[in-house]
Parts: sequence; C-alpha cells; structure tokens
Amino acid sequence: MSDSALPIIIDCDPGQDDALMLFMALKAPELEVLGIVAVAGNVPLAATALNIRILTDICQRTDIPLFAGCDKPLIQALVTAENVHGKTGIDGIELYEPKVQLQTQHGVDFIVETLLNTSQKITIVATGPLTNIAAAITKAPQITHNIKQFIIMGGAMFEGGNITPSAEFNAYVDPHAFDIVLKAGRPIFAFGLDVTHQVLSSPQRIAAIRNIDNQVAKIAADLLEYFDRYDSQKYGTEGAPLHDPCTIAFLLQPELFQLKACACQIETNSELTLGHTAVDFWQVTGKDANIHWAHTVDVEGFFTLLNERLALYAHD
Repeated sequence: MSDSALPIIIDCDPGQDDALMLFMALKAPELEVLGIVAVAGNVPLAATALNIRILTDICQRTDIPLFAGCDKPLIQALVTAENVHGKTGIDGIELYEPKVQLQTQHGVDFIVETLLNTSQKITIVATGPLTNIAAAITKAPQITHNIKQFIIMGGAMFEGGNITPSAEFNAYVDPHAFDIVLKAGRPIFAFGLDVTHQVLSSPQRIAAIRNIDNQVAKIAADLLEYFDRYDSQKYGTEGAPLHDPCTIAFLLQPELFQLKACACQIETNSELTLGHTAVDFWQVTGKDANIHWAHTVDVEGFFTLLNERLALYAHD
C-alpha cells in the first residue's frame, strides 16, 4: 500500500455487481480499504455478511476487517432483490465457509469510531442502501468533519426507476437514509441508473473477462453470467448493468465519467414515488447543488480498466 493511497470504508450488500466492485477495490494500490461493512439490501444481512467474507477470501485480502451493519432500513420494512441476485445474493458461484470471520463490533460503531479517531479525511464508498452510513451520522453527527466524500451507487433521473417506475433500488429501500446523507454537507458523487445502465456486461465482455484466466476473473465471469439472465430479459439488452463497480472505477479513473453539480432531493413520503431522486439537472429550482451527478461514461474505457484490474490477480 503506497503512502499516498486514498483511505476508504466500503459499505455494501453483495450482490454480483458489488462483488465486481470489491474485486476492483481490493487489487487497487491507489486505495487503502480500512474496513468493509455489510448492510441488508439485495439480500438480508446474514447473506450479505457471509458474502463479504467469501469475496475478500477469494481476493486473498483477509487482512481487511469485516463488519455486519444494520439488518433493516431506518424506518421502513426491508425490501430485497433475490429475483435479481438469487437467494444467496452471489448466485453463480458456490458458497463456502471462509476462514476470515466478522469482527464482533457493529458496523455502524466501526464507522463512527474510525471517523472519530482519524487524522485524515476518509472516503465512504457505499453501493447498497445507505442505512449504515445514515445511522452513523445520526449517532455521531461530528463524524462528517472527517468524511472527505461519499461515492455512492444510487438514484436515477433520466432512467426512471428499476424497482418502481420512479425509484432506483438502493434509494427506494432506505430513502430516509439517503436523505440524511444528502443533508450531511459533504461532497457526494452519485452513480445512478443514468450512468450504470450504459455499462452492460455483454456476452463478449464476459468472455473477455473469462479469458483473463485466473481464479478471480473466472469467478467474476461466473457471477456475471448469472446476473445477466434477469436484466437482459428485463431491459431487452445484451447484458446486465454493472452498477456498483462504477464507484471504484471513478476513484481509479475519474476521467471515465462526466458529472454535473446538481441539487437533489429524495421523496420519503409518497406511496407512488417513494425513493425518487429529484435531481435538478437543468437548475430549474435555483437550489444550491448538493450532489455531483454522473450522467455519461466511457464504456470501453470502463471495461478496459475492469479487465486490467482483474488481470492483476494472475500474479498471486
């Protein structure tokens, strides 16, 4: 790990696309992963907590502390997505009991303690519902002073929604948590459906990943082949959107993305549009910008970066 590595905490709910995000992050010398926290989202917490253990073990990064966070959203009942990700969340590979164990500390307490006791600004990468992050901010609001930025996968504007007509899944599952993060006063870089729906894991791209010929790349290809079947049918596309890896791709190669500073609010009350992210892309409200909204991505550049990082595992 280089002295100039960016310190990050990863909060996620694996998920095949979270797995690809972790594969990228855990082989990036530019990043110092201080800990990984599981949250309930794509599947319940028991599954996401097991999945972070398996995925870090696959990457041979058993040095990173792992935590279980919140098992349900702040206010409403948990909604999960087994129909997309399978019962385990990472269907497509065999589950096993890895040696690496979860820390006994609650994930929210880890986030609070790490941010209170740091001399550096820490980046939060969140690719699931924002429950843990919002719970940490609510418990100790002063932690925001030590948050450099939030890099989140969530929300949608041009693309509408993927769980309701107007809401993206992570935003819908815990809109109250999303609202707390929006109001935390720190820079937010958001990778919602507008940009992630451009990054499709087509059969040709999966074949290229499989051709990298190491264990991690093979597992990545197996996960993507499973993941593709649902979204390809749903969207009529050749391949499923790789939502979560956009967060790490941005940290490693920000020039791949075009973002625009916007004002954003999230709907927390309406039964019809719960979780809708109202992104003021054209500055019609006159409100101050509180989010950097990703809207365009260099797709070929993204997959070149992904494949380069997966290829690094060949030397283990």
